[in-house]
Amino acid sequence: MYGLWKPRVLGAWRVPAAGPVILAVNHSHNIDGPMLMGTAPRPVHFLIKKEAFTGPLGPFLEGIGQLKVDRESADRAAITEALGVLEGGGVLGIFPEGTRGEGDFASLRSGLAYFAVRSGAPIVPVAVLGSAERRSRLVRGLPPLRSRVDVVFGDAFEAGDGSGRRTRKALDEATVRIQQRLGAHLADAKRLTGR
Repeated sequence: MYGLWKPRVLGAWRVPAAGPVILAVNHSHNIDGPMLMGTAPRPVHFLIKKEAFTGPLGPFLEGIGQLKVDRESADRAAITEALGVLEGGGVLGIFPEGTRGEGDFASLRSGLAYFAVRSGAPIVPVAVLGSAERRSRLVRGLPPLRSRVDVVFGDAFEAGDGSGRRTRKALDEATVRIQQRLGAHLADAKRLTGR
C-alpha cells in the first residue's frame, strides 16, 4: 500500500496491542480492505465474500489468513472461523454494511453486533477516506497512484449493554448503538482530515 499510494494513518495507537478486537471499516472502494491490512498495527483477518477467492487470489487470501464467507446464507463455517480468530486473541476485520456502497455506515447488517456481543471483543471504528474520491486514468476503478488515502482509527467501545443478553432484541439494540458510534467516528474523521 505504501508503494502505490500515500497512506496517512491516524490513531493506530487506539487499537489494543493484545487481545481480541473487531475493526469495523467503512467500505466504498475495493482497496479499503487491503489498505487497512497494510496499515493496521496488528494482522487483520477479514471476512471476504467467497467470490473473491477465485484463481490465484484464492490461495493468496487464504495464505494471509483471510476468511471466506458466503453472503447468500448464514455461513456457519465462516462464523465459527471468525469467532475462533477472536477467541484466539486476534483481530477480525468487518465491513458492517456487508458490501461496498457509500461508505457512510448508513445501513448496517447485524453481523458486527453478533460477533461483538457473542465474543465480548471491543470494536474499533475505522474510516478509510480518499479511496473513492478520484479515479485513476491508468487503472480504472482505483485511486490515482501516489494519491493520499487516510486511514483513521477511532476509540474502542463495547457493543453490548452489559447484560450479557444475546437475544434478537439485544442484537438489534447493539446494532443501533454501533451505528451511532460508527457514524460519529466517520464525521470526526472527515473533520480531522478535511475530506
